[in-house]
Amino acid sequence: MLNPAQVLFFFTLILGTLITFSSSSWFTAWLGLELNLLSFIPIISSKFNQYSAEASLKYFLIQALGSAIILSSAPSFLLFESSPNLLICLALLLKMGAAPVHFWFPSVMEGMNWPQCIILMTIQKVAPMLMLSYTHSPLTLSLIFFASAASSLIGSISGLNQTLIRKIMAYSSINHMAWMLAAIHINEIMWMTYFLVYSLISSSIALIMHSQQIFHFNQLSSHNFKTPGIKMVTLISFLSLGGLPPFLGFIPKWLVIQELSNNKAFVWLSILLISALITLFYYLRVTLSTLTLSSPKIKNTLPSSSKTLLSSILFINFFPIFLPLSLTFFT
Repeated sequence: MLNPAQVLFFFTLILGTLITFSSSSWFTAWLGLELNLLSFIPIISSKFNQYSAEASLKYFLIQALGSAIILSSAPSFLLFESSPNLLICLALLLKMGAAPVHFWFPSVMEGMNWPQCIILMTIQKVAPMLMLSYTHSPLTLSLIFFASAASSLIGSISGLNQTLIRKIMAYSSINHMAWMLAAIHINEIMWMTYFLVYSLISSSIALIMHSQQIFHFNQLSSHNFKTPGIKMVTLISFLSLGGLPPFLGFIPKWLVIQELSNNKAFVWLSILLISALITLFYYLRVTLSTLTLSSPKIKNTLPSSSKTLLSSILFINFFPIFLPLSLTFFT
């Protein structure tokens, strides 16, 4: 249950994000990032999770390093009259957990509870990603391309041998970050569309995992889901997160593919598509093994999700199918 202190820190976390992307100077944006960081540390900490202290310390050290790099870019601009955009871009990539500076992200995710994982995968990416859009230059564009390509390949290949669901979601988030970097290179509206769809789908998976207290790959097949609907909605959400048509997760990837093709960025697009197929493979591995392998010996008796949550998640993932039908009905 949420206590008043956590609610207060959550609102200050949102406030820090709002300050960052509504500020008119780098210093104010940096203050917003610091407020966001100092609000998230108490949210991570939990007396019911023995790994939360380690996760919060890792997160604090990495974010403090990123903030120090942002501050160190100011003297380079004042003394040497060089563009600080490259240093700021590196710091923001470190803060959001994009490859090749992604090493902290899976281990921090592993030490958190599912609600905190939702915040880390969604809200904590907003401020660094929008600040990244302010650093556009030929040099930073090359860095963003390299980070996007590395994130797509590392996020897809590293997720193949994972058995912990939180680590699978972490590497999936790194892979989706590659698509978001490509989307924000196109325009902010494209990034916002991708980010909202990704946030909806990943949050729905995390909420189901939290309600069923599932943390390991084997628990999906051995878990006693109260109704077949919960298992089916979970698997559909995984496939939607992988971008399999006709689910909702395919729509933003389709838009990014279309824009990258129009911009003749075929090398970038090829890397993203190859990595998307690899990530879809390990989502299919989770899905097929859960459907075909069932262990009646180990049965958990944890509470099931509410019907409202399941209906909402099912509608979200099948939205691309329902939308043409609804438009036909109303016209």
